[in-house]
Amino acid sequence: MSATSERRHLERVYVWEWPVRLFHWLIAGSIAVLAITGLYIGNPFLPVTGEATRHFVMGSMKSVHFIAAMVFALAVLGRLLWMFAGNFYARWHQFIPVTRTRLVGIWNTAAFYLFLKRESPAFVGHNPLAGAIYTVVYGLCLVMIVTGFAMASAGAHVDSMLSGFQFLIPLCGGLQLAHFIHHVCMWLILGFAMHHVWSAYLVGAFERSALIDSIFSGYKVFPPEVARRARKQIEEGH
Repeated sequence: MSATSERRHLERVYVWEWPVRLFHWLIAGSIAVLAITGLYIGNPFLPVTGEATRHFVMGSMKSVHFIAAMVFALAVLGRLLWMFAGNFYARWHQFIPVTRTRLVGIWNTAAFYLFLKRESPAFVGHNPLAGAIYTVVYGLCLVMIVTGFAMASAGAHVDSMLSGFQFLIPLCGGLQLAHFIHHVCMWLILGFAMHHVWSAYLVGAFERSALIDSIFSGYKVFPPEVARRARKQIEEGH
């Protein structure tokens, strides 16, 4: 069967609900802004001539960084909450492998990524390995949020809402350690983001499931029997 005729026999399934897609792009966009502004705050790389009062570049960078941080924090928390409110493929069990099928799927997917298996294991939602990695990434995101608020609270005015987060400073081991952890987690998240784009392209190309398109439309495509099973899981929630 040719690729064209095979694709005609595929059926669309609404896998990713709009909140999942919204949180995904809010997180992705805010990470890009946070990385650029954060690197500048740590190491100003824009040459500024003349009086600083006429430019206020650092202040602008910090303001943009703070706004992006709030978007990031709300989007991460929103996505975590949606793990308990979304459809079958948005829920927490797609991230934490609690069934034998998901546990075995971690190895099978890793073998495919390492070119030890030629066929990509078929999963409607997140494959088990990706889900497990996303769990770690969300953990890194929470660490970024905590350390970020700890650092922001240190320079906050006593009447500012941010000053109420100063209790996080000792929990982070002090401001210097908080800054170091924040910086390391940023690079880990950026490294994941690059791998995420590549693996999504790789798996999408092998599965021909419209994986890349699905994060915009919400729909993936599957053979009829897989599509029917996926719709049943979504309807029944298990």
